[in-house]
Parts: sequence; C-alpha cells; structure tokens
Amino acid sequence: MAKAPDIHSYSDRASFDRLMILIATLVKYPGIGSRDAKNSRDQDSLEVLLQQMHSVAHSLDIPLPNYSVHTLRKDLVTLRSYGILERHRHDWGYYLGTGAMNADELQLALNALASQATYQGDPHARRTYQALSQRLKCLNHDSNGALFYPVRAHFNRAIVHTDPDEMMQKQEHRDSLFHSLDALEQAIVQGLPIEIYLSRNLYAGKPDYRHIYPLQLLYHDVAWYLIMEDLENGHLAISRIDRFKQHLKILEATGRGTALQQQQLQIAHQLLRNGWGLHLGSPEQQQQERQGKLSLIPVKVRFFPPVSRFIAEGERRHPRQKIGLGPIDDNTGEPAYVDYGLKLPERSLNEFSFWVGRHMENAQVLSPSSLIDKHRQAAQTLLARYC
Repeated sequence: MAKAPDIHSYSDRASFDRLMILIATLVKYPGIGSRDAKNSRDQDSLEVLLQQMHSVAHSLDIPLPNYSVHTLRKDLVTLRSYGILERHRHDWGYYLGTGAMNADELQLALNALASQATYQGDPHARRTYQALSQRLKCLNHDSNGALFYPVRAHFNRAIVHTDPDEMMQKQEHRDSLFHSLDALEQAIVQGLPIEIYLSRNLYAGKPDYRHIYPLQLLYHDVAWYLIMEDLENGHLAISRIDRFKQHLKILEATGRGTALQQQQLQIAHQLLRNGWGLHLGSPEQQQQERQGKLSLIPVKVRFFPPVSRFIAEGERRHPRQKIGLGPIDDNTGEPAYVDYGLKLPERSLNEFSFWVGRHMENAQVLSPSSLIDKHRQAAQTLLARYC
C-alpha cells in the first residue's frame, strides 16, 4: 500500500508562490529591510520587505495576495530552518548567505573594496563598503572580526580630491568630473558618446571640449584616469579625471553597446602592454602601431648596487624585457651591475626615462643615444642646482 504523502504548509500553490517570491526578493535586493536597531521596530523592516515582494511579484506577473507581517515572519522562520537564511537577527537587512561567493571569496572582495575606498578614494567603493559593513555585521561577529580584517591592502593613495561627499565635509570643493561619476559610468556601460571639458590644457584660454566614447576608469600609481576613444578619429588616449571639469553632456541617447566598448578597451590595454606608462601616442603613431608598422626602439640601462638587486627581482616588469647579470663582485658575492633591456615605441621613452630617473646615481643609460643625452643633461642640471 502506497504511503500517504506528507502534506506541509507550502503544499498549496499560493503558499509555495509566496515563499518563492520571498526568496526572489532577497536575491534581487540583498540588505532589504535594513534598519537602525535602536530606533526602529522589527515590524517596520518586515513591512518594507513585504512591499518589495509585491513589486517583485508584479514584475514576474505572479499574483500575490495581501497577507500579514505575521505570515511573513513564519516564512522567514522556514527559510532559517533550512539554512537558506542565517539564524541571527537581520537588523541590517535580509540577505541569503554570501550570494555568489563563499566566505573566503567574500573576505577577499571586501579587502579589495576597502583599499579602493580608503586609499584610492573611490566614492562608490566607499558607499558600497559602508553598506556592506552594516549588512554583514552579524557574519563579522560570527567570525570573531575576521571577515573585515584587512589581510590584503593596496596602499597607493590618490593625491587629489576624488570623493564629492568628502569634499563637501572638508569644504574643499573641486570642479571636476568626479562629481559626474554616475553619468560617466553609465556612459561607459552603454557605450554612449559624451562631451567633456578639459580644464587644464596646454593652450591657455582656448576652450577644450572633447567628444569621446569613455571606455574605463583606471587607477594608476597616484590618481584615477579615464581611458577614452575620440569620436572623430578613433584615437585612444588616457587622461586624469580631475583635470576635467564637472561638465558631462550625453551626445546620443543610443549607445553602441558593450561588445564594441570591450573591443576598443582591449586595444587600449594592448597598447599599454606594448609601451611603458600611460601615454598611448599621437594618432599617427597609434595607427602605425596598431597596424604593426611602427619600429620599436631598443633601450638598455645598467643598474648598480643597491638598486640592481631590486631590478633583478622584477621578473615581470615588462613582457619584452631582458635582464642580464654582470660579473660577480668578490666582496659582496652579488653581480657588479644588472643590465635591463627591452624594445619600446618612441611614445614611451619619456615615461621610461622618468622611471629610470628614480634611481639617480645608480642607473646609467646605455642606449638609445637620445636617452643617453637626456639623462646626461639631467645630471648636469641637477649638479648645477647644488653648486
């Protein structure tokens, strides 16, 4: 004789739909129902959750009858009993586990987000990290504080103001493109052509409006940069965001989509890999380089102790580099010098020269002759200043 089915409280379609809509709402809106535990009631957060459930049900074209907060509270108990929802109180909003990440992956992502918010001054990262810090307080407590411990950090700090909220608090207003980040990021994602205004150009007094496709926000060394493509000739360039004013105008409401954006961004990053630094060259240089018709210039620099050890450690400083060790010094047991060689496009020689200049008396340029003359002259100028 067949065993009679075990009927439970979600056997009927309406109850099952209600539970599925609840789960769908928690997936789509993690942190919903967040409240100040000291000043709000549990029922307030449940009413917010219930209201959003009706919105989700409407978007899915699934009828959801009105029902009480008491019923919703029982549904949440059901999710807790199956381990779908954590058993602790959700004073900072409801969410399902760690979403797409396990606990270790979540901690790594939080570390990266904290660094970007703190040191690179990213306002979106700061707001997101603050929201997650509130939302995940219980998980952090369960891990004895390990979840938010900064195991990893990226310490490079922005040297300019980047956060509009922070500028307002410190009364340090700067008319820069950082005030239009929301519109800029939306233009990047949709591939929208925009007009921006460069406030610091080399031709004083001449208006410098740029019509571009923005491709990516890029943090490098001490500042945020914008990778962009010229609307007229397709020239790719990188400029610091703070050097543009707040002005941002959408030129067309219909974008070219992410596929073409991704394609152009890959070209820009290939140029970055080919060169040294962020300068991508003039339109003519760039066109020749992209067509494989641009001759690369052999560059060679000899580094002496104590810098030579640091240079030899950089096995992946550039994909085309070659490192040669000099004869061993009997007194130190280390190479007397290290030769660092690679081939670069002409557009990168200035930025490469700046990097070599960091090592001052411990570096000697061996080729090309133009770089030798430049460093010799720089050394003579420096000596003259001290004399």
